[in-house]
Amino acid sequence: MCRRVGVACGALTSGLSAGILLGSVIATAVNLHYGPAGVETHGWRMPFILGGVFGLFAVLLRRYLPETPVFEGLRTRRESSSELPIKSVLRGHLPAVAISMPVTWVLTAAIVVVILMTPTLIQKLYGIAPATALRANIAATLALTLSCIAVGALGDRFGAARVFLVGCLGLLASTYMLYLGLRGHAGLLLPMYACAGLFVGIIGAVPSIIVSLFPAPVRFIGLSFSYNVSYAVFGGATPPLIAALLRLSPLAPAHYVGLVAVIGVLGAFALLSWMEGEEGPCTGIRDVGQRALKFIHSIGSRRIVRCVSPATATTC
Repeated sequence: MCRRVGVACGALTSGLSAGILLGSVIATAVNLHYGPAGVETHGWRMPFILGGVFGLFAVLLRRYLPETPVFEGLRTRRESSSELPIKSVLRGHLPAVAISMPVTWVLTAAIVVVILMTPTLIQKLYGIAPATALRANIAATLALTLSCIAVGALGDRFGAARVFLVGCLGLLASTYMLYLGLRGHAGLLLPMYACAGLFVGIIGAVPSIIVSLFPAPVRFIGLSFSYNVSYAVFGGATPPLIAALLRLSPLAPAHYVGLVAVIGVLGAFALLSWMEGEEGPCTGIRDVGQRALKFIHSIGSRRIVRCVSPATATTC
């Protein structure tokens, strides 16, 4: 089972993305059925009504869903401990938190900007009809939902950090392709948006990366703290930041995602250094520049860099 952590985490992320897909489908159906005037008067209520029904179902499902024996054992040990779990995480695993947060930032930028904000942005920036933008968003979200599982499987095969590194570069390129391409090729919106959604699927590697950073006793609280704090800070700041940057350039969303993708690449290099068995994640962070130069050199000389685990790693 431990060999399929990537697939399990990818399937979990895919399920969350499927919820976004369902929302896009409902929004498109409401717009097509009621039209702009009908949506403003009463059609906007329909998604909220359906959301309430699904929310009630989720509450009932969670109430009667049992926890795993491993989790129950860890929870019992934490309850008997006098030390706050978050204190042990910050005291003994701060470097892992320092890597987890920027990795989560990539996830927030990809989801918030490319998937959630782009349909509205392209309507304002390029005059795309709402129904057309929402149909393209469905294609992108469907591609995201499917690619999360593929990313997880690739992570099990080649290492989540390496897949994440390549995926961040693809996310950068596909986001720029979407926003630049709409300037003169608006008719290609659907395939360009679907391609961007495909590379947003790199978020499927994020949970497995964070899981690998924390040992089992603090894994739950370490992952929860790093993920939720990062998502709250960066996810909450992204919409107003994009709105402010749009006053400077219509390509602000692509610039923002590109910058965060570069940060994700640097974080992946740091993680690869850590996984090679060096002194620790702090050393990996300090060696980001050197690792990047080695990676570029390896591409030029067509060498394969193996950085998988301490047991199988070789010198790059």
